[in-house]
Amino acid sequence: MAPTEFFLSAGDPSGDNAAGRLVAELRKLHPGLSFFGLGGSKLKRLGQRQLADGSDLAVLGFWEVARRFRFFQKLLRRTVDEIRSRRPACLILVDYPGFNLRLARQVRDLRIPVVYYISPQVWAWGKKRLAEIRESVSLMLVILPFEMEMYKQSRINSRFVGHYLLEDIPPDYIASPPPTEGTLALLPGSRPQEIERMLLPMLEAAGIMHERYGVRSVVAAVTGAFDYERHAGHFKTHGVSVAYDNARKTVFDSNLVLCSSGTATLEAGIIGRPMVVVYKTGFVTYQIARRLIKVDKIALVNLVLTQKCVPELIQRAATPRRMVGELEKLWTDEAHYEAVRGKLNRLPQLLGGEGASARAAGHIAELVWPKNVGSSREQGSRHEKPLGSG
Repeated sequence: MAPTEFFLSAGDPSGDNAAGRLVAELRKLHPGLSFFGLGGSKLKRLGQRQLADGSDLAVLGFWEVARRFRFFQKLLRRTVDEIRSRRPACLILVDYPGFNLRLARQVRDLRIPVVYYISPQVWAWGKKRLAEIRESVSLMLVILPFEMEMYKQSRINSRFVGHYLLEDIPPDYIASPPPTEGTLALLPGSRPQEIERMLLPMLEAAGIMHERYGVRSVVAAVTGAFDYERHAGHFKTHGVSVAYDNARKTVFDSNLVLCSSGTATLEAGIIGRPMVVVYKTGFVTYQIARRLIKVDKIALVNLVLTQKCVPELIQRAATPRRMVGELEKLWTDEAHYEAVRGKLNRLPQLLGGEGASARAAGHIAELVWPKNVGSSREQGSRHEKPLGSG
């Protein structure tokens, strides 16, 4: 009988979303498959037995993680003990490298297959972690095309499966024309720390855009994540409203997006909306990051397109005045706006087309259930053939 229990660790909301789709595809290949580990609300609804509350896992920044060192240290020990006791057939680690790479290292002696889905950003932080990944990870499943060459050069077993967002975003939203009467979408992030830092300056920029051009703005909010009304209520006379739990529709209904750096920039780009990317973190975290980061751009849309297609305002540059300056260039210059939109509309093809989760599940099946390799390949290529191999 084929093994029926996997360990899965996805510690942030975007990882939980991607992992949920992967679980659904794996269960098409093996309906009796069960999961335990770390995750959020989507994995919980799919029956994952969780070792911690998902809301305790999504912590952003060096200093913020350091303050909760004891919590994560105890969680790591408990997780390792559970894996040693239960001996799952496979470990699937989704993004969340600060925890997941340590975990992979600590259970290496168990010789359980380890699949890493959504690569750690070693291309941003330098390549010192590549040797560790080569020793601890059996298979790296890559969702961004530019990552493959790095893994090939490092002789790490890897596959490019494409990006799960292309099956998660409604098809009629992808590369869609903007509305004739649109708005400015404000996406301050999903974690309380980043919302606290970014929402107020975004609202101030939105207020100025309303005064100058009559632009209406909508905050893309997440129920329970933050008291949005505490800030946004002061800007209702400046054309600002709040929409909960449907950020993609908020972006789809907009002409422009003011967006916190992260997966949301890629979502806005796939939908085809020009944006200004902003980001601000704690002082200590920023000082560490600026010494470690090895790339000259941080927005995922710019990284995938291999050029600075959309402006990035980081740390001290993320002021309302600078935000307005960049938004105005797009609002007042139609030719510039359309040129940016044309570049963004290349993203779906560059990201591999639909079917990432099925391809990823197929590669995992090949690793764990090699006797079923033929049927796994067929399932993994349901939408289109595998996109790359290392």
